[in-house]
Amino acid sequence: MNPFEQHAPKLESCLMDWRDMTPMSYDRHTVDPYTRTRVILMNGTEFENVWFSHQMSRNCPNGDLRRAIAMLRRSEQQQQKLLAALKPADETLLETTIGYEQLAVDLTAQLAKREPDPYVKAALDFALLEDFDHLYRYADLLEGENGQRAESLVGGYTEIMPGRPTIAHHRHPFDSIKKPIHAQTADLKTRLCVGIITAAEQQTMNFYMNVCAAYPNDAGRALYREIGLVEEQHVSHYGSLMDVNCTWLENLLMHQYTECYLYYSCMETETCPQIKKVWERLFEQELAHLEKAAHLLWREEHKEWQQVVGEGTFPSPLQLCSNIPYVRSVLQSTVDLTACRESYARVSALEPETDFFRYQQHVNHDVEGVASHTVIEKSIRRNGEDYRFETAPNPIAALRDRREDNVEIGRKAMQREPEPVV
Repeated sequence: MNPFEQHAPKLESCLMDWRDMTPMSYDRHTVDPYTRTRVILMNGTEFENVWFSHQMSRNCPNGDLRRAIAMLRRSEQQQQKLLAALKPADETLLETTIGYEQLAVDLTAQLAKREPDPYVKAALDFALLEDFDHLYRYADLLEGENGQRAESLVGGYTEIMPGRPTIAHHRHPFDSIKKPIHAQTADLKTRLCVGIITAAEQQTMNFYMNVCAAYPNDAGRALYREIGLVEEQHVSHYGSLMDVNCTWLENLLMHQYTECYLYYSCMETETCPQIKKVWERLFEQELAHLEKAAHLLWREEHKEWQQVVGEGTFPSPLQLCSNIPYVRSVLQSTVDLTACRESYARVSALEPETDFFRYQQHVNHDVEGVASHTVIEKSIRRNGEDYRFETAPNPIAALRDRREDNVEIGRKAMQREPEPVV
């Protein structure tokens, strides 16, 4: 599909009343996990567009252009409010969090599997293992809080077991900055990928920043605080890949194009008829947003939309689905990697005085005070072993013991290379 060839409604007609912004929420007991994660993804996508729009307006001296952007932003805000209302009131913070981390795992894996740029793919694979481990830590907190097993929330589509341990994720800020892509030479899939994953991780970061202070007990507050800092690293990590040479209006068009593509993907892959209607409606609204962005680009910079997105036809729809074999392969081959400036390295190859070790010593000198570790230790003391959902033994031998939380892998030099499961 080419969105520029579709009929777009009038922008004014996209504004909604309160009834329009109050849809029927999904049923938390029967919803498909990927319906839940699509709602989270699009909520984050809308937030990114609103946030970008505010930043653009604050850096724009043209009053007419600022008013045009404000109109787009109001419509985006209404869309976000509608999406937020799809989450039922009885869904707990931890249940929502499991959805966030399942989205992070399966979205990242799907994007990595189809990414043509090896450098961007490496960035995806690297952070994938960290979100995978976050899912495991939150799942153990959930089981400890109320005995609820997260495998029912992920539908058996996503495994729950250790990845690169969260304690190893804490790195010097300098190591989160990667090389930016170049819009003029990057594949459209790559440009979409970078925008999508940055928005998704930013949504997770924002959620954890707010939940951290609102969680009702200290153990949960500490875990959200710790993982929230890792999510900030991920936003820096992915955001640094974005092209730094595009103008504000080129970026505005790309944001609207990305939204159109994601709503198109959602309506093509949604299994819930009620939610599918939401995607179809918002896709129609996004066509109006995209048309307006193209008009502004021509009016202000005398550039055609083709100069930003080429001929405009969407890639194949982005589908959220199970990625168990792929995640296992990445875990087996890269569990002991860390970021090192604009690249990656095995921890065993780093010099002792490197920033990674200095930062680790600064924040993690007291291992027993690290929340991601203590939540698993408490689970082991309570049940005799941690909580997991595995389809086979962990591909890393050192991560198979359910009676001990490994705090060495990805943080200290391994004695041997990761062992595959025979």
